[in-house]
Amino acid sequence: MDLSRALERGLASGGQAARRVMPPDARISQPLLVGALLLFDALNIPAGGFSAYLAQGAPQALDAGALAASLAVATLFAIAALRARWAYTVRAMGDFPRQTLDLAVALGGALALLTTGAALTGFAAPSLLRGWIPAWFCGAWAAGAFARAGFAVAVKSWTRRGLLARRTVIVGGGHHALETISRLERSGRGALEILGLFDDRGRERLPDRIADYAFLGSFGDLEAFCRQQKVDLLIVAIPAAAETRILQILKKLWTLPVDIRISALGSRLKLRDRAYQYIGDVPFLPVFDKPISDWGSALKALFDRVAAALLIVALSPVLAAVALGVKLSSRGPILFRQTRYGFNNEKFAVFKFRSMYEEQSDAHASRLVTRGDPRVTPFGAFIRRWSLDELPQLFNVLRGDLSLVGPRPHALKAATAGLLYDEAVEGYFARHRVKPGITGWAQVNGWRGETDTLEKIEQRVAHDLYYIENWSIWLDLKILAMTPFSVFSTKNAF
Repeated sequence: MDLSRALERGLASGGQAARRVMPPDARISQPLLVGALLLFDALNIPAGGFSAYLAQGAPQALDAGALAASLAVATLFAIAALRARWAYTVRAMGDFPRQTLDLAVALGGALALLTTGAALTGFAAPSLLRGWIPAWFCGAWAAGAFARAGFAVAVKSWTRRGLLARRTVIVGGGHHALETISRLERSGRGALEILGLFDDRGRERLPDRIADYAFLGSFGDLEAFCRQQKVDLLIVAIPAAAETRILQILKKLWTLPVDIRISALGSRLKLRDRAYQYIGDVPFLPVFDKPISDWGSALKALFDRVAAALLIVALSPVLAAVALGVKLSSRGPILFRQTRYGFNNEKFAVFKFRSMYEEQSDAHASRLVTRGDPRVTPFGAFIRRWSLDELPQLFNVLRGDLSLVGPRPHALKAATAGLLYDEAVEGYFARHRVKPGITGWAQVNGWRGETDTLEKIEQRVAHDLYYIENWSIWLDLKILAMTPFSVFSTKNAF
């Protein structure tokens, strides 16, 4: 079944839904929007502090280290305070008065902390602080408020046009689904873009449409549809009594990078309000969440690109030396491109320094590299042992294909014990719920290199899933700190 064409046919057949649906790439990315505000704050707060410092003259000048530490501490504390007040959400970004108040509270708290630290340690003279801190607050707050006014106008405009709506599908086609859709239409307008419905019952038992939304397929079509159409939210609108059907659906879909909610309308199970999440006035029971929130995605993407750029500059002599070594050691191109699975099972070309003889390169990884593999050049064996062949993937990070930390991307034909990886490990594709990485939790725990047994790929996937379920920026930093030590352990690298 061509699900893209099914969507076009179902939604072009008339009615309200045909006017609502837009291509996935026409929307404004919420993580990108949050990331833009985060990046602005990360630049504006230290810039405001530095400008205010210069304006005070140099009689009580700080040394470069103390100045840099002051700017960094105040910026980090202010951003953490804004995060704690949920300021980095699209909903909050549309509320200009709240944003300006949150910014004032966060900046005031950060600079009060800095002033207290200066009083206790004496690293800055009181005469400097009296002029510097108020000027810093006023400058950073004014610039931040001006930027937030622009964000608020943009968010409201994009919301009215449906550009920030979450792409949503409804699972179920009975009265429960109709009631859920009707309530969402009344109270959740603009928050969701409902693409259609899925139901397993025969078409003769279903209407062509419910509330102007078409039926797009059966439960078996859901996974492919969600991946192709970049669905954000899946709502299960089936009576709670149909537990078996709900469990079957969840078992199929937990590997997807989507939020899954069960409509609690009409449920006889009454829980505390905090157990529910609301869209408009419709209560939902949260079942699965995307592993990384919009805030987390924005923070991770910002960190990845800044760190990758710095690493490319710092490692440029190593990159040049390895490139020269590849060129001189065997004929053929310096770089090797291989198609691999990325986020949401999307394919991309990963960059590596070529480590095999050109005529024996394996673009599909249909045969894994083994110890003493004759296809590998002598220089290639050296750079593979020390993972130097992976360094060009820093450019993949800059392009947005990879993260610095995440499950390692596997080649399309990678196999173990005669089985493709997704055949060998149940739930294998759940590791693609986040962007893949250059290094990961599995690699720093010794599960790198050849996967010639089922245990090795099972352990690698288990560690990848642990990382996904426990992600934090601190875990990423821990893995990056452990990576050089794991590289020195070359037991499984060849």
